[in-house]
Amino acid sequence: MPEPELIRHAGLDSAVYVRIYLLGLKIFVPIALLSLGILVPVNWTSQTLAKNKNLTFNEIDKLSISNVGKGSDRFWAHLSMAYVFTFWTFYVLYMEYKKVASMRLSFLASEERRPDQFTVLVRNVPPDPDEPVSEHVEHFFSVNHRDNYLTHQVVYNANQLASLVDTKKGLQNWLVYYENKYARHPKMQRPTMKEAAERERIMHDPKAIIQAAFVSFKSRWGAAVCAQTQQSSNPTLWLTEWAPEPRDVYWPNLSIPFFELTIRRLIMAVSLFFLTFFFMIPIAFVQSLANIEGIERVTPFLRPLIEMKVVKSLIQGFLPGIALKIFLIVLPMILMTMSKIEGFSSLSSLERRSASKYYLFLFVNVFLGSVITGTAFQQLNSFIHSSANSIPETIGESIPMKASFFISYIMVDGWAGIAAEILRLKPLIIFHLKNTFLVKTEQDREQAMDPGSLEFASSEPRIQLYFLLGLVYSVVTPMLLPFIIVFFGFSYLVFRHQIINVYNQQYESGAQYWPDVHRGVIIALIVSQILLMGLMSTKHAANSTPLLLVLPVLTIWFHYFCKNRFEPAFVKFPLQDAVVKDTLERATEPNLDLKGYLKDAYIHPVFHNERPIGSFVELEDVEEKHPLVPTKRTSRRGSPLSDSKSGSV
Repeated sequence: MPEPELIRHAGLDSAVYVRIYLLGLKIFVPIALLSLGILVPVNWTSQTLAKNKNLTFNEIDKLSISNVGKGSDRFWAHLSMAYVFTFWTFYVLYMEYKKVASMRLSFLASEERRPDQFTVLVRNVPPDPDEPVSEHVEHFFSVNHRDNYLTHQVVYNANQLASLVDTKKGLQNWLVYYENKYARHPKMQRPTMKEAAERERIMHDPKAIIQAAFVSFKSRWGAAVCAQTQQSSNPTLWLTEWAPEPRDVYWPNLSIPFFELTIRRLIMAVSLFFLTFFFMIPIAFVQSLANIEGIERVTPFLRPLIEMKVVKSLIQGFLPGIALKIFLIVLPMILMTMSKIEGFSSLSSLERRSASKYYLFLFVNVFLGSVITGTAFQQLNSFIHSSANSIPETIGESIPMKASFFISYIMVDGWAGIAAEILRLKPLIIFHLKNTFLVKTEQDREQAMDPGSLEFASSEPRIQLYFLLGLVYSVVTPMLLPFIIVFFGFSYLVFRHQIINVYNQQYESGAQYWPDVHRGVIIALIVSQILLMGLMSTKHAANSTPLLLVLPVLTIWFHYFCKNRFEPAFVKFPLQDAVVKDTLERATEPNLDLKGYLKDAYIHPVFHNERPIGSFVELEDVEEKHPLVPTKRTSRRGSPLSDSKSGSV
């Protein structure tokens, strides 16, 4: 399926997600060819490890930088390749960022009319003692956007009602089950008393309206101007942003008071720190099992058991990766809950935030935790019999030796994960469990058979981890790169198939996550350069260290260059494109009823069949012709607080 057809079929989010795997192939295939053709012979022809009997190593280590002696002129080959790999990564990232930005702009310019193109989300509406929130919003935008304001939809705190509706649906499902079981005719169910009372309260209680609203405009240009400008002299009031598309709105978080968001995010940041720290304990234990020889050196009394063929293959090949995978199964759910507590208003922003947390966790625990704890345990015997001055050198020489663990991790987590994805073993098992214990009606069966959508919050951070491993070990241990390439290649084929034939699209954000993907690769590149500098310093390659210092500086400069060049396309909508779309729409659909089109777009799901009183406000044609807008606000002329309270000009 060609890419334009894939975008029409599955959306831009899905099409660009597949390009992440393509990006990995574009970066690592040329790097692998150079590494295997140049660096592997340079490393292999040196015999440093064979001459040192105090280090534990395997055959892969002989092909790594560890096999090059201290102060050797061979390090100039690694230094040169570090520059080549960095500039090649720059080129691929730049071209891909340019391509995705162009795809996004083309998608926004060519896609059909959607409610979010005309709507902005307004938060922290200041209270007014003389007007309810709905009339206050109408007055403010009628005055400050008089030529473009069309209508607005206030937001209700309907979380309790939504919970009651879900409970009612569950009870109705049980009712259908028992009616079918006892051959009775189903009856129409009225709302429960609690639900009816809660619905009545929301419809008539002004306190149920929160300080937020979805404001719609007559044109895309008017919405763009409002969403991308400051509305009040007080920058904390009348905060506007592009409204998510209706499918993307996460309604429970809209009821969170705006002043709580900073506190919530601070608490979650502290919680993330402790979550990351305490997970180091099981990670350290798992990594201690990564090397047979290391265990035998520390615990010689277990040697007869460890030398058994079955036990040895289990410990060395699969146990570390499988145990680590089990620890990480429940982590995405915990991080998604933390992101929801932070108060983000859209599903797409929740997934991006959860993905960033997950990547930080993987970086600290899987990568740094594996290198540090694994290396310290593996070389414990050498540390005991070495002087204090030689310990940093031993650590520097041992870091490349963790490549064998990461190769097994890639096979267990990456290769096996792709095989499980194409077989869909996890959804199959979950379906049979639900079908056996939970399914009572046909509706339950349909829900159990739902294939779901792409799990961006858990899959994208793992991709970033493989970018990190590939860039770190491209110079250090090139033999890891073929395993990375196989992962990206099969992932590209499998997920393209799944997106076309299996997954449903949950929402469409227009690939807003791509700046996060670009930033993750940049961070991986900087980490690889810093680690290479540390490794070179332990190799007494003093002449190469000043030259390596240039690479992180160039990488940071490149990041900000791309950020300034392309990122505005992902956070703003060009006014020129908005005018073009508005003009074409007026020419092709002169009689479009935009009010009717937007009328039910941003109604809370629990109100789809019954609208709260005063929830949707329209300006009459007579009012639109007059410059003055009626208001119930009493005069406060001469009061210095009038503007700050109302937030209007």
